Amino acid sequence: GGWLSDAIGRAQAMAIGSIAGLAGYLVFAFAPSWQWLLLAMVGMAMAMSFVGPSFQALVAEESPEESRGKVYGIVQGLFLIVGVIGAPLGGYLADNYGFRPMFMVATVLYGIATVIRILMARKIRQEQTTPTEKPSFAHLKTSMASIFGLLTAGGIVTWIFISDGVGDVTFSMVGNLFPIYLNNIVGISMTELGILGAIASVASMVFMVVGGTLSDKYGERVGIVIGNLLVGGAIFIMLNVQTLALLSVAWILLGIGQALFGPAYSSLISKAVPQKLRGTAFGLFSTSLGIISLPAPYIGVLLWETFNPKVPFYVPLIAMMLMLPVVWIKFRLPKAPDAEEPAPAP
Repeated sequence: GGWLSDAIGRAQAMAIGSIAGLAGYLVFAFAPSWQWLLLAMVGMAMAMSFVGPSFQALVAEESPEESRGKVYGIVQGLFLIVGVIGAPLGGYLADNYGFRPMFMVATVLYGIATVIRILMARKIRQEQTTPTEKPSFAHLKTSMASIFGLLTAGGIVTWIFISDGVGDVTFSMVGNLFPIYLNNIVGISMTELGILGAIASVASMVFMVVGGTLSDKYGERVGIVIGNLLVGGAIFIMLNVQTLALLSVAWILLGIGQALFGPAYSSLISKAVPQKLRGTAFGLFSTSLGIISLPAPYIGVLLWETFNPKVPFYVPLIAMMLMLPVVWIKFRLPKAPDAEEPAPAP
């Protein structure tokens, strides 16, 4: 999806992904049996792989570099608002009317978004003056070779990839264990777990613009390091408290941490990668480690059962802390060369 957006345009790729997502929603709403839901998941996965990288690249191209972090913060904050409203609405519809009506309402809303994206893509294509390169295997090969070159050059893209990989693999170990630990070990109910999620989302919304502004003013690595410290502190608190009030403090720190490093990471990737490769790069950082991360949940469960339920959660915490010095040293964008001063008149 990211590569296709580099080839045919961001809005066009988003429109294609939206059509696939709409097809997935339609299957969810009218599926006669659960087997059809597998097909629906394929459509949803296509939507995420097309829309996500394309939208990230589009934001970069429509925002000035000096305020790009702030723009990413605003955009990501708006998405959180949608999540805060949509989750309770979906729960209300499911509880009172059932899952099928809930998916029907979701299909209508997603259909409206799809129409808007298609119209936007058509308008951009009509206004476009320079021809776009047609997708081809040769173009894909060239893009992959360029990305591979950036990843192996030993520069900032290499270290972003390593840092992102360590985080993806270690957090995949515990991603599915968080609700089980809180529910079965701590004794938090599912309703209270939902409250904690809402608290984190609200905290993220409040601090998203702050996080983006911080990265613009002091550099992306500042927001990334502080954000990861807060997330690490949140995990440590979670593992050592038992009350909802103290867990709420942890989830507030978690939300603030995500708000600080989220826009900063997006801004850093957009600046470190050439414009013609941004879609491919955002797609790569989103999905490249999926296969490597496959055994991680099993390892997390193994640590849980062999040692202690708290043990797997310390793995991403320790890995995150070990990576912070690397992030601080290596996440430096090369300075733009100073413009040459004109020679003095004779």
